[in-house]
Amino acid sequence: MTPATRALLLRLHGAAAGGPALAAAIALLRRDLQGLQHTSEYAATAGTEVYVYAWLDSGADVGNDNIDALRAALSASSASTLTLDRLELQRDFAGASAGAPAPCFYVVETDPAEGWEEEMFRWYDSEHMPGLAAVPGCGRAMRLLNCDGGPRSHACYALANADVTSTPAWLAVRATPWSARVRPNFRNTRRTMFREL
Repeated sequence: MTPATRALLLRLHGAAAGGPALAAAIALLRRDLQGLQHTSEYAATAGTEVYVYAWLDSGADVGNDNIDALRAALSASSASTLTLDRLELQRDFAGASAGAPAPCFYVVETDPAEGWEEEMFRWYDSEHMPGLAAVPGCGRAMRLLNCDGGPRSHACYALANADVTSTPAWLAVRATPWSARVRPNFRNTRRTMFREL
């Protein structure tokens, strides 16, 4: 584990992802994960995928042996297909609507094309994420790196509602010349709107 690891991301897939399978997975995380601060649970608005973020203390030990044991225990206790990855927090921006209810969670996962990682992350950190965080209705914007699986880049936004992503202010941030240069170099991209459970 790197000292910057901030969260584990448990992805549950399929019809059994909610209900008892979700409750069992969260109970296991709370029982077996040292340094757990809290969990955040989200269900996709389209489909059956559930994401559980287990937010960790900075000193939590989630090395390879620990993560492998946790994966095995989760797999044995769940009827759902799942993955568990370590996330490393890179940037965290308070949004224009920080502190207001944010029941929607928009996640963009992508790999940069070869040779584009440095510019993509510079674009995210200096233009894209601060710009989207400043849009009314955005409570928080975070960029994390997936240390285990993929896609590697994990950008997420806490939103007042799903319609924030179609407002003129949001679309203006997405339509900059730098965005037009970087976005064609996204690979294996997944964009998912979630609702808080």
